Amino acid sequence: MSAPDASETAACMYTSMDGTSPVPLATQPAAGTQVMTIVTNLGVITADIDTAGAPCTAGSYTFLAQDGYFDGQQCHRLTTDGIWVLQCGDPDARAAIEAGTPEMAGAGSPGYQYGEENTPVEAEANYPAGTIAMANAGAGTTGSQFFIVYEDTTLPADYTILGQITSGLDIVEQVAAAGVM
Repeated sequence: MSAPDASETAACMYTSMDGTSPVPLATQPAAGTQVMTIVTNLGVITADIDTAGAPCTAGSYTFLAQDGYFDGQQCHRLTTDGIWVLQCGDPDARAAIEAGTPEMAGAGSPGYQYGEENTPVEAEANYPAGTIAMANAGAGTTGSQFFIVYEDTTLPADYTILGQITSGLDIVEQVAAAGVM
């Protein structure tokens, strides 16, 4: 296997938030797609990840998944009015919920952040059902939290589109149908 040529790589800037957290490699593949598998307690969700359009985000996800970062995590946010998303990827969500402080869920990160890429245009339903996109707390703060859109949703074009669900969207729809508790 040969290394990708320079036209198939992207320079990524991952910034450690504490100066010591490990970060992904600064050069990431920037061609094609890759498959992401999310194993949940309700079944398996698969998605095509847009490595060409979101190489730094795809590289971050590969880095985190290979380290077991997402293993045992709990999705911490479900919205059912105005926007239709299930948000996951906070390593501290389970502990916050179990401690009775669910308001703290959503603050966790992998210890580094990076900028947005592959954002959609400002338009109606710019995050269609089946989209996997990245949550952030403002420009340049993308980390590990992502959301799965289960019904066409209009949002500001501020969130990286990582990929598209290819199977298992019905699992997210089932969670949404159960509602927010």
